[in-house]
Amino acid sequence: MTAVASQVPSQAGTYPRFRYDGSGSLARIGLIYIASSVVMEEEMWAMSAEGVSTHTARIKLPKVTIQGIEEMMNAPELETAARMAGAAPIDVLLFGGTSASFLHGTAYDKALIEKIRQWVPGPKVTTASTATLAALKKVGAGKVALATPYLPEIHERAIRFLEENGHSVVKSGYLSISDDHALAEVTIEEVYDHVLSVDHPDASAIFVSCTNFRTVGAIEALEDRLGKPVISANQASFWHCLELAGVSGARPGYGCLFKGYIREGSER
Repeated sequence: MTAVASQVPSQAGTYPRFRYDGSGSLARIGLIYIASSVVMEEEMWAMSAEGVSTHTARIKLPKVTIQGIEEMMNAPELETAARMAGAAPIDVLLFGGTSASFLHGTAYDKALIEKIRQWVPGPKVTTASTATLAALKKVGAGKVALATPYLPEIHERAIRFLEENGHSVVKSGYLSISDDHALAEVTIEEVYDHVLSVDHPDASAIFVSCTNFRTVGAIEALEDRLGKPVISANQASFWHCLELAGVSGARPGYGCLFKGYIREGSER
């Protein structure tokens, strides 16, 4: 067989117009995420403007209970997943579990970030819980309302985490779901109603927790209806990754949190 040399165009500008291929030319986000979950990746891609990409490594969550979360966080797979995600040329590494990072309070969340930094030196690191606090600060939130799909004992830990960080929870509601697949099956209409049910006149913002709980498609409609910021774990996580990467890489339509982070020409 005779080898044929590649034909290189002799003049610049002779290429056809190529389609966007998902390249992370602006920022690449590494994501440590639960193996049985699907929503966070979908919502991050939905919010991403051209040039922002997400690259995932997974860990196994036995059940959405305190015991199940603790088993996941104490398993050696967490370090493996962090190192696997960090093997790619990423700009930010995100731990995509809200309850898993707030379960034992603020000190635990900060220690988790430091542990990941030791495993994966180089990229900036955040968690869904750290991102949430940063997002609430960004929108000037004080007292908040809280909507979660959790069991009551995990929901109470979410309240404790918010309040130890200066955000009194004036009203809250939970759905008592302990199966990870079931979390993702809650419809966007049900999420919308759930968030409306926890609103309170004294709440300066509403936080919706859980990274396998579908939220971002309803945020703009909720903010229009309620006249206040609505922050979800997935939205806050993606925003904080853009903040840490120093890029404007969001599509419009996902809440007031992204003011100043929309990439021009990224409308659908």
